[in-house]
Amino acid sequence: MASTSPETPSAAAETDGSIQIRRLELADRERGFVSLLSQLSSCPDLTTSEFAERFAELAAQGDDHVILVAEDPSSPDRRILATGCLFVERKFLRGGGKVGHVEDVVVDAAARGRGLGLRIVSRLVDIARDAGCYKVILDCTPELRAYYAKCGFVEKGVQMAVYF
Repeated sequence: MASTSPETPSAAAETDGSIQIRRLELADRERGFVSLLSQLSSCPDLTTSEFAERFAELAAQGDDHVILVAEDPSSPDRRILATGCLFVERKFLRGGGKVGHVEDVVVDAAARGRGLGLRIVSRLVDIARDAGCYKVILDCTPELRAYYAKCGFVEKGVQMAVYF
């Protein structure tokens, strides 16, 4: 089973009740990973080979790019219920410090209210802390400020963007 994790599956996974939080696996394309992302933003389906190519690119980044998923391994289709991503930016600032960026957090509409997003975000923050990041940042809509405050984030600054 291909995974973006260099760790053993037991070290990379966290199970609480029937839901398992673990790193993305190549087989997760068939478990609805891409369609889950489309609940967050535009995400056209990827062919099996396109998904495998992007998966390999991200896996090559090791612990600098971590995608976690939540699944119920006891369900017949093992659908992905939630996901979130952490990428680590290496800086010259702060003596060559690192910043963790949390991105692409989404919980399936049918699975919301079960604390899955909080578990994913908390695990990503823990991974960033363990990687030596001096801070973790994310961007969110104004409607999600209170949610991310529950996850321990505080509002800081203004986000600006250029889209292509």
